[in-house]
Amino acid sequence: MDHTGFTAEDFRAFRDNDRPGPIHMINLVRLHAQARYDDGRKATGAEAYAAYGKGAAPVLARLGGRIVWRGAMELMLIGPTEERWDLCFIAEYPSVAAFVEMIKDPDYREAMVHRQAAVADSRLIRTAPLPLGENFAG
Repeated sequence: MDHTGFTAEDFRAFRDNDRPGPIHMINLVRLHAQARYDDGRKATGAEAYAAYGKGAAPVLARLGGRIVWRGAMELMLIGPTEERWDLCFIAEYPSVAAFVEMIKDPDYREAMVHRQAAVADSRLIRTAPLPLGENFAG
């Protein structure tokens, strides 16, 4: 099963867990080789995702969000060996409300057309940032 969007129920649970402070969203994204636009336009998945990024980045910045980490997947050491991710990054939002506002923003919704055409599978994991510690557990 591919995961490319969230359900209304999942979004309500996300929105209702409105604790104070920033959130980090871990993004793992696998792209289609060729984007799948409903209107038939042609682009690679990478080109379509780049168009999404170009449209979404100003909205993210305006709401106080930013990309705090990016990496290139090299190897699955623990986990399903058939999983591969073309894009791996963590986006930080100042609050749950900022993320919700982004999802509702008309410019962001326009950019989402490109994300929907580009993405074959994804994971979006919400986390609470914690202080760095001396070891793995804190």
